[in-house]
Amino acid sequence: MDAMLLDRRDFVRQLLVDRGNLLVVPGLGSATYDVAAAGDHPLNFYLWGAMGGTAMIGLGLALARPDRRVAVITGDGDMLMGLGSLATIGVKQPKNLAIVVLDNARYGETGMQPSHTDNGIDLVAVALACRFKHARVVSRIDGAADVRALLHGGEGPLLVNARIKPEDPPRVLPLRDGHAIKQRFIEALGAV
Repeated sequence: MDAMLLDRRDFVRQLLVDRGNLLVVPGLGSATYDVAAAGDHPLNFYLWGAMGGTAMIGLGLALARPDRRVAVITGDGDMLMGLGSLATIGVKQPKNLAIVVLDNARYGETGMQPSHTDNGIDLVAVALACRFKHARVVSRIDGAADVRALLHGGEGPLLVNARIKPEDPPRVLPLRDGHAIKQRFIEALGAV
């Protein structure tokens, strides 16, 4: 089965290579480590808390800056905790918002316990029921180019459920000072 699952680091790296001015909001924990491993960038708005709030922060950015593409890259645990955010996003219909869920069917930060997606909860079906324009599953690396195209130009809101291997790669820790992250992001946002 693992042959049909993505390597999380390789997948995220392929999504963010030559990213241009894409605004990226990674969820806490593993998603942040994956985004940092792909290369730190001043337009990464790292979250060190707010479990379940990543998609709503992305929505806020997308609504405040409709001229910019916003990518939320988060895990299944964070998305499951913030499931109601999909309904709000569906109501608001931000055309510039893409959500990529790195779904290993585990709660990685607390010991790799099975998450609800391991028990059949279908995030794509939920997103479609919430009126997302596009929602799909990807589990093969050759799908990364299509997902990258959606991040940079697909009409949102959209959700990609990326089925990844349940592994715990070494942590790549980016900047952890919340104030410094915010200031750096604001300055970079104003510069482009």
